[in-house]
Amino acid sequence: MEKMDNTRNKTFETAEKKKGSSITAENVAFVRALESLKPEGERICYDPYASRFLSPQYLVFMEMAAHDPSKTPFPGVHNSLSARVRYFDDFVKKLINEGLEQLIILGAGYDTRAYRIEGLRGNVKVFEIDHPETQSVKIEKIKDIFGSLPDHVEYVSVDFETEDFGQRLLEHGYKKSQKTVFIIEGLIYYLPPKAVDEMLYFISKNSETGSAIIFDYVYESSIYRTNGICGVQCTACNQNEIKNATKDMAQKGEPYKFGVKDGMLESFISQHGFSRICNVTSEDYKKIYFKGINESRPVCCLSNFAHAIVK
Repeated sequence: MEKMDNTRNKTFETAEKKKGSSITAENVAFVRALESLKPEGERICYDPYASRFLSPQYLVFMEMAAHDPSKTPFPGVHNSLSARVRYFDDFVKKLINEGLEQLIILGAGYDTRAYRIEGLRGNVKVFEIDHPETQSVKIEKIKDIFGSLPDHVEYVSVDFETEDFGQRLLEHGYKKSQKTVFIIEGLIYYLPPKAVDEMLYFISKNSETGSAIIFDYVYESSIYRTNGICGVQCTACNQNEIKNATKDMAQKGEPYKFGVKDGMLESFISQHGFSRICNVTSEDYKKIYFKGINESRPVCCLSNFAHAIVK
């Protein structure tokens, strides 16, 4: 057993050292791929393409975790990420039925919604925006999977911290007059506060009334408590784990930089030009998705979602 644990840890460490794109992009693809291996009645989300974005090291690790779920690292985080994918998918599907015209995915990473959600191709223009290094890897993967790039997707390369993503989006054909959804998944907490402000202000000032945003976030205090890294029970995190997690994320080049002030989500989003704000806590999505056979699966109490409408 100890030998297998050491193998698993070395495999995971090796996979995380892979360079050329975002660590989190592959981590989240790994979660989607692992969840997709579960039976239809048990899985929270489904992504038939996720495994195609994984390096050999991750595939080995996935096989081990699939055979022994106890080997899944941070199960609460895994489950919350699976619920995030599902909730955002459901949100997009609902708005497709309500006349969605554009879908903007900020920090797209290895997101596959443009290729797996019915109703997007032929009806909705999708813009995938991310860092040039991650974007270039993504484009090659898409070519490998489908043989060519789909004509309903526009790939926009942007460094959110140093470039004007709004200007780049406009240059690539974004239309302010169309009903649009902005997905900001797994991104906000990696950006400095100034970049978050600029992103939200651009969206509210350059989108048709009734357009929407959906995003996930952490509260400012939780960054100092656990940096969003927890196991079965968030309350089990201690100060040493907090320090190690924060140091680990920083060393990998992707530390948390932004959190919403505790209890201030509604006022924060409202002051950026949005209304009809819906806050979705871990308790909320636990009740929605983790029923029956999944009832005992833990979720991360630090992970929250929200969506709102442009005023």
